[in-house]
Amino acid sequence: MTTTTLAVLVPLLPFLGAIAGLLLGRTAPGFVRPLAVLPALASLGLAAAVAARQGGGGPVDAATELTPTGSVPVELALHVDGFAALTAVLVTVVATCVQIYSTGYLRDDPRYPSYAALVSLFTSAMLLVVYTGDLMVLLVGWEVMGICSYFLVGHYWETPEARAASLKAFLVTKLGDVPFLIGLFALATEAGSFRITRILGAVGNGGIEHPTLIALLLLAGVAGKSAQFPLHTWLPDAMAGPTPVSALIHAATMVAAGVYFVARLLPLFEASRAAMTVLAVMAAVTMTGSALAALAQDDIKRVLAYSTIGQLGYMTGALAVADRGAAVFHLLSHGAFKALLFLAAGVIIHAAGTNSLAAMSRMGHLRDRVPDAYWTTTVALLALAAIPPFSGFFSKETVLGAAEHVVTGHTGNAPAAAGWIVLLAGLVTAVLTAAYATRLWLLAFRGDGPEAPDHGRQPLSMTVVLWVLAVPSLALGGLAFRVLPDWFDGHDLTPTLTTSVLGTGVALVGGIVTYAAWRHTTAHAARIPLGAVAAHPGGDAGRVEAEAIASHEPAYGDIAYASDPSDPGRLLLGPLHRPAAAGFHLDALYTALFVRPVRAGARLVRFLDREVVETYVRGAGTLPRWLGAAVRRAQTGNLQTYVSALLAGTVVLTVAVVLAATGA
Repeated sequence: MTTTTLAVLVPLLPFLGAIAGLLLGRTAPGFVRPLAVLPALASLGLAAAVAARQGGGGPVDAATELTPTGSVPVELALHVDGFAALTAVLVTVVATCVQIYSTGYLRDDPRYPSYAALVSLFTSAMLLVVYTGDLMVLLVGWEVMGICSYFLVGHYWETPEARAASLKAFLVTKLGDVPFLIGLFALATEAGSFRITRILGAVGNGGIEHPTLIALLLLAGVAGKSAQFPLHTWLPDAMAGPTPVSALIHAATMVAAGVYFVARLLPLFEASRAAMTVLAVMAAVTMTGSALAALAQDDIKRVLAYSTIGQLGYMTGALAVADRGAAVFHLLSHGAFKALLFLAAGVIIHAAGTNSLAAMSRMGHLRDRVPDAYWTTTVALLALAAIPPFSGFFSKETVLGAAEHVVTGHTGNAPAAAGWIVLLAGLVTAVLTAAYATRLWLLAFRGDGPEAPDHGRQPLSMTVVLWVLAVPSLALGGLAFRVLPDWFDGHDLTPTLTTSVLGTGVALVGGIVTYAAWRHTTAHAARIPLGAVAAHPGGDAGRVEAEAIASHEPAYGDIAYASDPSDPGRLLLGPLHRPAAAGFHLDALYTALFVRPVRAGARLVRFLDREVVETYVRGAGTLPRWLGAAVRRAQTGNLQTYVSALLAGTVVLTVAVVLAATGA
């Protein structure tokens, strides 16, 4: 079987599994779990085979035009290079783990068949984005992921949080997709093709006349899909969906699609220094702002959501300094440890039997109750904090090293300003990342919250997956810079000494300071009178949520982001804690700037339609109705009345004729 055939089957198998799952979900429920797991597992095997055959060599290209589409052809094209091969392996690994994990996590969910089918369709769409060589086909996968995320985030549609989160995710990403679509058409028009290879050829030959405008239009869609500032606000709210969905979205699909898209078309962005600078600023604001917000969250899933936004900022930062190898390397390592973090959080939630335990201020006595989650979360958090020798250290230091090369002038493909922006923001974010990772670990596993009732051991399908993902979280970085350079265009992935020392040093400082703050706040909390503790978030959930609403702090379900006397984040952030907990009030700002004016405009249009337009329409029908009523009154059916009217008319006509003749 040829490499091209194998590559075609990789996205096709999950798609067929999704169709079969939707058709057989109600009539043959016994087939639902096999139809969810086996296509993903087979797709993983095929993706690994494609990567092994590609071997970091020349790209595999194939294309066919099904039907003429005018001056700019649309082709079913395949383009598999080293980046695509490795990204497809990541997608299928995470998707398979999520499907296996979900068989235990959602084993009693009546909507599991549709859920599993949507996860398969989601996976197929992302694989289509990864492997395709045509931008219009890429757009199909791009939009299918958007609609799948809408349904999956809204899986628990009975809750208002899930309904609002799914709608918000759909609308915010569509807001970015409008300029993205315009940019795609403009790019294809100037290049004369939607084929990625031909577009890159046109870029190299100077055939793109407006690279800055096109790049900025495309960046709008990337910001929406990959949750980058200012279109990142949908991702934390998307935590209302099932935890395995969060793992899939954050680790291997959707948010990774934007980063991967820019990596594929990086020469286009390099053709515009303004676009590269904008990309660097977007990355810097995203990574630092999201890290501050993560340090203030109480819900463990929202901490991880803001963490994802920040790590995606590192990837876009690497692209801003023209190093797609560093960006994709961090995408791969982040996909492993972030999937592990979300699935481990799901084990914690599952152990308590309720989403309310996602509030870290309520966690207690969990280390011994969920040992698998404890140890694997520790591995993943060390990778997130970029502590050597875990995978996150190697990939994050590659990003910082790429920025350093731009600053020192070793590469001229990006503006020096972009290098400084990414390097400084990356180091600040490294401190904050280590701080919120340490805080999460301390509050989740060493907190003194109330002990939740024991709901028994978790299914084996959930705990085994954690250890599977722990392996790449620990070992991927160390192996990658020795084994994988051929898949990264021969790019050297070895961390540089300067950024390694700086990055590790600031990460250790962040962790140590957070631990010291936790010790201080814990000692202080122990001296708080019992009555004051009773008023704390461990009490009545309704009261806590009401207090959160009154204080303008966001609430997720019955979880409030209220004060915790042992929370080191409050001490570290000081006056920044409240705005950081509320995401710096960007939702309120967008509501004031966009939502309220749009609603006011809609109310004005409705008023004009009902009170002005309809008034004219009703008036236009009133006069004929009155005339008709008058004529209807004359139709009495009385013969004498008709004869009298005829005689009267004759007399009137006779008089008129006589008067006319006399006047003449």
